[in-house]
Amino acid sequence: MLSGQQPQKHYGITSSISLAFPREIDLLYTQKLIEAMKPFGVFEDEDELNHRLAVLGKLNSFVKEWIAEISETKNLPPSAVVNVGGKIFTFGSYRLGVHTKGADIDALCVAPRHVERSDFFSSFFEKLKQHDEIRDLRVSTPCFFMCCSIDLLFARLALPSIPDNLDLRGDSLLRNLDIRCIRSLNGCRVTDEILYLVPDKENFRLTLRAIKLWAKRRGIYSNMLGFLGGVSWAMLVARTCQLYPNAVAATLVHKFFLVFSKWEWPNPVLLKQPEDSNLNLPVWDPRVNPSDRYHLMPIITPAYPQQNSTYNVSTSTRTIMSEEFKYGLTVTDEILQGKADWSKLFEPPNFFQKYKHYIVLTASASTEENHLEWVGLVESKIRVLVGNLERNEYITLAHVNPQSFPWNEFVSMWFIGINFKKLENADCVNIDLTYDIQSFTDTVYRQASNINMLKDGMTIEATHVKKKQLHQYLPAEMVHRGKKKSLGDLNRSSNSGGSKRCSLDGSQLDSSRDTDTGTPFSSPTPVSKACKSASTPVSEPSPSENELGMSIPVIGASESAVMAKSTAPPVGSTIPTVVGRNVIPHMSSPNASPSDLPNGLNGAAPKRPHSPSLEEPPKKLKDTEQGLAVTQPMPIPTIDTSRTQRLPSKELPDASSPIPTNNLRVIKNSIRLTLNR
Repeated sequence: MLSGQQPQKHYGITSSISLAFPREIDLLYTQKLIEAMKPFGVFEDEDELNHRLAVLGKLNSFVKEWIAEISETKNLPPSAVVNVGGKIFTFGSYRLGVHTKGADIDALCVAPRHVERSDFFSSFFEKLKQHDEIRDLRVSTPCFFMCCSIDLLFARLALPSIPDNLDLRGDSLLRNLDIRCIRSLNGCRVTDEILYLVPDKENFRLTLRAIKLWAKRRGIYSNMLGFLGGVSWAMLVARTCQLYPNAVAATLVHKFFLVFSKWEWPNPVLLKQPEDSNLNLPVWDPRVNPSDRYHLMPIITPAYPQQNSTYNVSTSTRTIMSEEFKYGLTVTDEILQGKADWSKLFEPPNFFQKYKHYIVLTASASTEENHLEWVGLVESKIRVLVGNLERNEYITLAHVNPQSFPWNEFVSMWFIGINFKKLENADCVNIDLTYDIQSFTDTVYRQASNINMLKDGMTIEATHVKKKQLHQYLPAEMVHRGKKKSLGDLNRSSNSGGSKRCSLDGSQLDSSRDTDTGTPFSSPTPVSKACKSASTPVSEPSPSENELGMSIPVIGASESAVMAKSTAPPVGSTIPTVVGRNVIPHMSSPNASPSDLPNGLNGAAPKRPHSPSLEEPPKKLKDTEQGLAVTQPMPIPTIDTSRTQRLPSKELPDASSPIPTNNLRVIKNSIRLTLNR
């Protein structure tokens, strides 16, 4: 080292890969990157930024006033009331400085020890309701304050007062706090620690904006569905910045893909060496916790207590993200060689041309309020369905599209692309997905019942469709985006123009929630059935037959309507699970009953080669014209309603919980399909 030259600060748990400073060409590519991102609205203008600051300042004043008022009611001396304090902290994308136009603000109200959580949800709630500037104020949902959407959490510290210069990064603040306050503080502590651990905050922010935009455009931004959420992407970008501390955004984006396309998962991503603060809180440690050993893509939060922010990642979602990292590296190589523009990096994939088989998951409700609640619950459990499917011995990949699509006002659809294993030693194989999907719907209904959400008209339906049938659910321009249209495609599009379908906005980036909360799940393993050698392969249906057969269930259909629909089933085999009164036709096989659902480990359960046994399997009705074996619907057997078992956790019910039956009936059907070599 030259005399008088200061050693560079060391970041992260390893030394840097390169200390190279940017060249002129790197600065030019960074400016081009900024210009490419502007059309997507990722940058906030000065007026909106100042408006957010004004809103947070006013909310901070409300908090101080409220804490002073509550302190007086608890007989604190006047001298203490004056200095009791209170403060609003921000976290998430706003605190990191990477929020987009119109994005929510994640905020935390910090109060002294004499202020109870019950005070926050009672007196502070009432205080906010008195202000005309605040609307849509609800517990557990963001409120709108002066046209800003704010999600406000609460934590009280074991301190007599809250000074304005309080730093939440100190671990000693967690002493003597209940777990709810520790969880509330965790968002701010993690965000602050990330910013502290990066070499250059501005380069980090611009790089993170680019990576978040790329992840949303490529359909891999959703912690809830098993991809990565905002904090996880921030930690990956922060680790890249540590490895290349002097690089600018254009270089960092390229290095991001270079590093993580070659990362050997499940080796964890760490921003700092984990520390033990002797507070006896549970931390991520696979040496101590056996369940941590099954995490497939661990990214560990830097603040104590350290947690894995990606426990929802499954085998399929990790495979999809690994492929996207490699594709991103290829594209950025082309960009830095002058062979492509940055806009190519943000081109969305054509999900609907990628797979030959899809599962269409439909969630319906009868009112707008019920629809919002129901869709939220169903979406939070889709990762359970993905886990079930990918454990089927004949399925190699289950890829859920994070964007949901409207069918009509109170119906939402999700699409899951399926890759089946190539057949080697058999001419055909019969695959039964009934158990995989039914165990998922049972889980959703149990959860809805346990939290008293289940209402008439709430339905889930899963349908298997082939790629050529997708135009019956989606606009042709969305299905065929990026594909050169053949004459047959054009004819099919013109013939289906009269179908009843809601228009969709293909420009939407992502409809998933930017969240990093949830709990790991355990899912039952799937069922599959091998085709007997004596069986005759079933012929594939013609396009005209496919188009005639497809249907989406009508909400609130009468019994006669359901009976009529059952005579003309859709081409894709369907599992409708309809909740409602007077919509169930008479069944001829009342003795059939579903078996108990086993539990497995997240991401680690072996493939299950055999079907769960049923006492009386229903008769198959072979439909050689449509190529599917369809079973008659089976009603769920009546369960003793005196059973009042409640679960210790409301996040994911276990298989022993009863499926609700009090006047809310569920129709069960089957999805079985035949694959030919």
